[in-house]
Amino acid sequence: MQPKLTPQFKIVLIYLVMGAVWIYFSDQMVAVLFNNSSVMMTFAQNVKGWAFIAVTGGLLFFMVKKDFDALKKANREVVESYEQTVFGWVQVMDLRHNETKDHTERVARMAVELAKFMGITDEEELRRLERGAILHDIGKIGIPDAILSKPTELDEQEWTRMKGHPAIGLELLSKVKFLQNSLDIPFCHHEQWNGAGYPRGLAGENIPLAARIFAVIDVWDALSQPRAYKSAWPEDKVLAHIRAQAGQHFDPAIVRVFLENFDQIKARGLGPASDPGSVAARLGTRIP
Repeated sequence: MQPKLTPQFKIVLIYLVMGAVWIYFSDQMVAVLFNNSSVMMTFAQNVKGWAFIAVTGGLLFFMVKKDFDALKKANREVVESYEQTVFGWVQVMDLRHNETKDHTERVARMAVELAKFMGITDEEELRRLERGAILHDIGKIGIPDAILSKPTELDEQEWTRMKGHPAIGLELLSKVKFLQNSLDIPFCHHEQWNGAGYPRGLAGENIPLAARIFAVIDVWDALSQPRAYKSAWPEDKVLAHIRAQAGQHFDPAIVRVFLENFDQIKARGLGPASDPGSVAARLGTRIP
């Protein structure tokens, strides 16, 4: 099997061959047409030089565009394969923690919707936030089932163990280059605006924006849904709690936007994953 030419070598080779052919035949034509007329020959040489630049420039543009389009397609396929792996990790978590069924997909969609209301419009930034939201609890993979599914409150030792899951998530995800720009939520979504959170006790705007956005959504969902250790709270009680925690647990600016747009954010979370930009829609996959 003969080695395949690299795109850059192929382009240079075509450029050299075309240049040599162009120079040879255009010089022959100019010599025949203008004979000894130096002025006309100079003009003709200039014209053919600019024509060569125009023709080869157009050719190189389309060749480079073709190769870049192929590269972009290959990169998209790699990203989608990584995202499918992410879904696999999440499915493992959902299987271990059955009471959180639909939690991951719901909070990811709501977090993206809240981020849009906060003025985040960059598509790549929203996708990073979405990946981080999907993986927010991946660190719980290192927490024993007896703690995750305990039907009563955790004791001090168990709670200390549970609070280690953001660091476990950071350790897991930081080794995956594709996910290194999506670490803010898995590592920081339990930080609190007043500095009373964990794992680092960050406060205020020292907490990454994505984590501050997600914290509101995560707590809303945790209180709104039944868990092994509690029943679901009524919606008005959940919203009152979030309002009361503005400036304590949550960024007050984010709480204000969340409450002002709650119906739309909630509808986005509870509705189908129909957003063409969402991970689930792009992969044609629903998180259990």
